[in-house]
Amino acid sequence: MSSPSRLSQFAGLSQLGIHLLAVSKGQPASEIRSLFIEGQIDFGESRLQEALTKFDVLNDLQEIRWHFIGRLQANKVRGVVKSFDVIHSVDSIKLAKRISRIAGEENKMPLIMFQVKFRKDDKKTGFEVDELLEAWTKLITLPNVRICGLMTIPPAGLDRHGTKNLFKECRNLADQLSLQDCSMGMSRDWEDAIEAGATWIRLGSILFGERHK
Repeated sequence: MSSPSRLSQFAGLSQLGIHLLAVSKGQPASEIRSLFIEGQIDFGESRLQEALTKFDVLNDLQEIRWHFIGRLQANKVRGVVKSFDVIHSVDSIKLAKRISRIAGEENKMPLIMFQVKFRKDDKKTGFEVDELLEAWTKLITLPNVRICGLMTIPPAGLDRHGTKNLFKECRNLADQLSLQDCSMGMSRDWEDAIEAGATWIRLGSILFGERHK
């Protein structure tokens, strides 16, 4: 008897408009291929050089959609724009403008999400809510990008009640801006994120186990 798919507990989410992003950073290409064979299409990477090595090995899997989820440095924008379908971590207007310009030069039109900080967190980057709202009229006129949503990561140490409230704030802000997607929720809190209105949940250890590096 074959073992159950690692994806079985998430069956049916897509019918609710919720997408599963398999966070494959730190995992070998062989593990990505194995999960793809089980039916997973969307994979998230956070380091460009690591990802490019995997892309070479997996270039026969044309249906894979690659998402960039890490902090994006200015000197890596071109490589990310050329290689990824979705960027979840656009954390400043300066970065958004750079992505827009380079996407035009590369004849690309990536989907992007703006990373927002709803609580003070010195370890993470992102727009403050007021900053995003102030910049919004400029952001929505940027060419060569398709703005589809917001992304957020709760600060370490936030309790479950606080995390659920943060997720609700993200969903409310996305609705206010008429954005469909909220990328929020990881292996420890994905169910609360879905309850609050997530459309993308980012799962690593649940699907892959601990990272290989």
